[in-house]
Amino acid sequence: QLQLVESGGGLVQPGGSLRLSCAASGFTLTYDAIGWFRQAPGKEREGVSCISSSGSSTKYADSVKGRFTISRDNAKNTVYLQMNSLKPEDTAIYYCAADETGWGSLKADDFDYWGQGTQVTVSS
Repeated sequence: QLQLVESGGGLVQPGGSLRLSCAASGFTLTYDAIGWFRQAPGKEREGVSCISSSGSSTKYADSVKGRFTISRDNAKNTVYLQMNSLKPEDTAIYYCAADETGWGSLKADDFDYWGQGTQVTVSS
């Protein structure tokens, strides 16, 4: 069964850091672009970042540029989202998703498989 599993969420104070992981089971991520999306209560799902299958291309939403870094370790079949200088407005459920074309984007419709999400709460 093809599955993406997110981990690493939690409660952190403003200015703190978290690293989210997206691990695949049942398939290899090597040829897929991976995106991170988030959805806060009452808001639409928002594209946060994505990385191409080769890792040579990355994209970020303006709201997280300079604070978040996406990376991948194909040997571990895992993609990471390092989140620094977290703000209360970063509070949301974070989802990873796989795009079989390998290119990636910040549009949810471009992605084929989704994880169940991990909660990130930024609060003092």
